[in-house]
Amino acid sequence: MDGPAIITQVTNPKEDEGRARGAGEKASQCNVSLKKQRHRGILSSFFCCFRDYNVEAPPASGPSVLPPLVEENGGLQKPPAKYLLPEATVLDYGKKCVVIDLDETLVHSSFKPISNADFIVPVEIDGTIHQVYVLKRPHVDEFLQRMGQLFECVLFTASLAKYADPVADLLDRWGVFRARLFRESCVFHRGNYVKDLSRLGRELSKVIIVDNSPASYIFHPENAVPVQSWFDDMTDTELLDLIPFFEGLSREDDVYSMLHRLCDR
Repeated sequence: MDGPAIITQVTNPKEDEGRARGAGEKASQCNVSLKKQRHRGILSSFFCCFRDYNVEAPPASGPSVLPPLVEENGGLQKPPAKYLLPEATVLDYGKKCVVIDLDETLVHSSFKPISNADFIVPVEIDGTIHQVYVLKRPHVDEFLQRMGQLFECVLFTASLAKYADPVADLLDRWGVFRARLFRESCVFHRGNYVKDLSRLGRELSKVIIVDNSPASYIFHPENAVPVQSWFDDMTDTELLDLIPFFEGLSREDDVYSMLHRLCDR
């Protein structure tokens, strides 16, 4: 397995060395433009790269029917026998569920050395240990702590667990994430790993997804709070700026009315 496909990320434009890359710019459901560049290279299979930002959602199915997983070879898998999340704990009873992405949302990771890396995570690939350099997005600590107080928080990444799990161990010192979901929990749909919120086992009107990639929430764009992809801008305040919004959202009966107002800003 190549390196970067283990990690879900888009390419930092500053790291472009002239290798073949496809770049695209798509507006999100809430008219938030997110520039995306696809990463190709010797380690390109380590990072999970979203390949088609014009992906269309499948036809809506009934609320009690779980859509089948779509394999890359075009075949169909049977729906899971149970939902992805266990029953909510007493601590989280009555709270809304916030699904939070990892790469380019909370952190940026690279196989290239980063002098100011917050973490260096060893990852084994085909018998060889590779060092992954991880930068934390500014204000991620404050963001996670407050989110953990207000919501049932779930980490959901299309990266592989062998990378994302140790990063989450280092990032989440407070036990904010009640559960961690990785690539195998995604639906492979038209070249993208999609996070199907209907499989969580939570009422959709009380679920929010925070993600930098519109492709990852294409099945449920009305539940999304889009964020800009982050690489290394240490003046970024997006996570800090979102805290008051989520404080208000935690008091709503359902998420749709307030998210609709966010989209219309």
